[in-house]
Amino acid sequence: MPVFKYDALDARGKEVRAEIEALSNKEAISKIRKKGLIPTKVRSKGAAKKVKAAAAPKRRRGAGGRVSLKYIVQFARQLSTLQDAGLAILRSLRILEQQHKGGKIKRIIGYVADDIEGGATLSEALGKFPKAFNRLFVNMIAAGEVGGVLDIILLRLADFLEKTERLKKNVKKAMVYPVVVLVIAGSIVMFLMLKIIPVFATVLMDMTEGEGSLPPLTRALMDISDWLLGRKGFNFAMVIAAPFVIIAVLRFIRQFRIGRLILDVIKLKMPIIGKLTYKISVARWTRTLGTLIGAGVPILEALNITRDTAGNEVYARALNKVHHAIRQGDTFANPLRQSKTVDSMVVNMIDVGEETGDMDKMLEKIANNYDEETDVLVGSLMSLLEPIMVVLLGLIVGTIVIAMFLPMVKMITVMM
Repeated sequence: MPVFKYDALDARGKEVRAEIEALSNKEAISKIRKKGLIPTKVRSKGAAKKVKAAAAPKRRRGAGGRVSLKYIVQFARQLSTLQDAGLAILRSLRILEQQHKGGKIKRIIGYVADDIEGGATLSEALGKFPKAFNRLFVNMIAAGEVGGVLDIILLRLADFLEKTERLKKNVKKAMVYPVVVLVIAGSIVMFLMLKIIPVFATVLMDMTEGEGSLPPLTRALMDISDWLLGRKGFNFAMVIAAPFVIIAVLRFIRQFRIGRLILDVIKLKMPIIGKLTYKISVARWTRTLGTLIGAGVPILEALNITRDTAGNEVYARALNKVHHAIRQGDTFANPLRQSKTVDSMVVNMIDVGEETGDMDKMLEKIANNYDEETDVLVGSLMSLLEPIMVVLLGLIVGTIVIAMFLPMVKMITVMM
C-alpha cells in the first residue's frame, strides 16, 4: 500500500509530522482527520515536492501572456479523456500538441511535454506558465497526481472553469443592455445640447425681450449648453473624459488592499448591485473551495488558494480568519458565522458538511444554489431595466423638448 508523509495540527495547534498508509491522497486525509488531526500538507512518500504556480516561471519563446479560457477547458477535457483511456501522460501531451494547429496553447503544451520528458511532474511543468494555468489549476493537478485520479481531477477542473466562466458571461450580458442604452441616451442628449439648443437659444433670444423673460427650465438648459460649449469645447471634453478618469482612479485604488476592501464593502452595501455581488462572490469561493477539497487538497492549503482567488477582499479576509481559526483547532463554521459575511443558511450547510465529512459536496450545493439565484436575479433586473431605461430616456429628451417649446407656448398665450 502507498505511504504518505503528512504535516498536521493537533487540537492544541501543535504541529505533527508522520507517515500513514492509504490507497489515495483523499483516503490519507480522511485517516488523518479520524485521528483528530487537521492535515496541512499530504504528499506521497518519495514524490517530488509540488511547485506553486506563483513560482518564477522560466521564460519560453512564444508562450508568454494569457491563454483563452476556452483553450484551457478544451485542454483539460481532452487530457482527461486520454488519461482515462490509459495513455501515458507524455504520450497524451504529444497527441494534444499535434492536434492543435498553432498558437500559444500548442507551444505551451510542447514545453510542458519537454519538461515531463526531462523528469518533471505535470504540476511542476504547468506551474511554469502561471498566466495560462493559475495556482488553483496547478494545485489540483498536483493533488490528482498524488492520488492517482488525474483524469477525474481534470474533468472537475474543466467543469469548474466552465461554470465560473458562464456566470461571468451572464453578468456581462446583463450589463450590455443598460450600457448601450446609456451611451445612446448620452449621445442624443449631447447632440441636442451642442447642436440644437444653441440654434433654438438664438431664435428665442431674438423673439423675446431677453434671457430674463424665459422660463427657468429653459434658462437652465441654455446655461448647461453654454457651459458645455465654453472654453473652446474643453468643458465638453472634460465630461466625455470623466467616466474614463473614474475607471482609471478605481483601478488605481484597487491596487492597494485597503482600497479593494473599501470598494468591495461599498459594492456589497449598494441596493440591488450589493445583492448580486454577494451571490456571485459566495458562489465563486464556495465552488473553488469545494472543488479543491474534493480533489484531496488539505483544508488549510485549499483555504489559502481560495482566499487568493476570491475576487472580493471582504470574503478574502473572512477566509483568512477561518484559516487562522482552524490552525488553532476551531471549526470552519464558527469563525465564518462570527464574520457575518454570509447568510445563516451557508454557515449551517457548512456546519453539516463538517459533521458528515461531506464538506466538498455541501460547498458545491451552496455554489449551485447561488448560481441559480444569480441567474434569476439577473433575469429580473433585465426585465426591470428595459422599461426603466426607456422611461429615463423619454424623460430626458422630453424635458429638453418641453424646455425649448415653453417660451413659444408663453408667446402664443400672450398673443391670444
